[in-house]
Amino acid sequence: MEIQSIDQLQAALRNKNYVADRGLATAVYLTLKLQRPLFLEGEPGVGKTEIAKVLADLLDTKLIRLQCYEGLDVNQAVYEWNYTRQMLHIRLLEARDERATEAELFGREFLLERPLLQAIQHSKPQPPVLLIDEIDRSDEEFEAFLLEILSDFQITIPEIGTIKAKQPPVVILTSNRTRELHDALKRRCLYHWIDYPSFAKELEIVRAKLPHAAQRLAEQVTAFIQELRQQDLYKLPGVAETLDWTAALVALDAQALTLEIVESTLGVILKYQDDIEKVSGETTRHIFDRVRTNA
Repeated sequence: MEIQSIDQLQAALRNKNYVADRGLATAVYLTLKLQRPLFLEGEPGVGKTEIAKVLADLLDTKLIRLQCYEGLDVNQAVYEWNYTRQMLHIRLLEARDERATEAELFGREFLLERPLLQAIQHSKPQPPVLLIDEIDRSDEEFEAFLLEILSDFQITIPEIGTIKAKQPPVVILTSNRTRELHDALKRRCLYHWIDYPSFAKELEIVRAKLPHAAQRLAEQVTAFIQELRQQDLYKLPGVAETLDWTAALVALDAQALTLEIVESTLGVILKYQDDIEKVSGETTRHIFDRVRTNA
C-alpha cells in the first residue's frame, strides 16, 4: 500500500484498529517519506510497539524485531559466524589434505544474520519494518554501534566489508525512558512522544479492539483506568492493561463494573503488590463510586 497523505495513513491505521492522533500519524508519514528512523518515547503500554506491527501489516511487509536488553551485543543483534559449519569445512578440507584460507572461512556462506543485518539485506521489493524495541534497556556501547545503521543504513563487517541496504528499512525505535539516550542517536531520528490517551481516545481504542464488549462496560473500564492514573502508583496502567482488563471482564460475562469484580481483578491492571495494596479498599470504592455516578 502506497501512502499518499497523512489523512490516508490515519484512516488506514484506524482500519487496522490502531487509533492514532494527528501528531503520531504525521510522524509516521514523515518517516515513510523522508526515510528517516522514528524514535518513539512514552510510558509502557501506550502503543509504541504496536504501531510498528500495524505498520508492517499495512505495508504488507516483514516485521523484523530486535528486543533490546542489558548486555545485548553484535553477536545477538547484527551477525555472528557459524563456527560449527566452519569447523566442518576445515575438517572436510583436511580430509582432502587441503587447508582452508581465511577468505573461505569468513565468507557470506558462513555468516549468521541477526535482526539488524536481516533488515539491511532484505531483498524483497518492499523494505521491511525494523523495530528496535526498548532501546533504553541496551548498553551505551550498543547504542553507539547503531549510529552507522541509523545514519547510512549500512553495516561494516571487518572480514567482508560494508554492506549497504538497497532499500532502507522503515526503522522504529521505542523507549520507556528508563535512561536518557545520547543526542547523537536522537539527531538521526524523527521524534514523537506517545502520552496516555484522553478518555474519548481510549474508549475509541477499546471499542475498536474489543467491539463485542458491552458499551457500558467499555465506558466504565475506561473511566476507571483514567481515574486510576491519577493515583501515586509505582506503575500506572497503560492502554494495554485497559484492553487486558476489558477482555478479562468480557470473559467473566460482565456487562458493567461492580465493586466486587473490580477488587477481584485488580491483578489484571496492577502488576505490583504495593500498588494493589495502595488502591484496594477505600480508594477502589471511591473511584468506583465516581465512575458509577458519572456513567
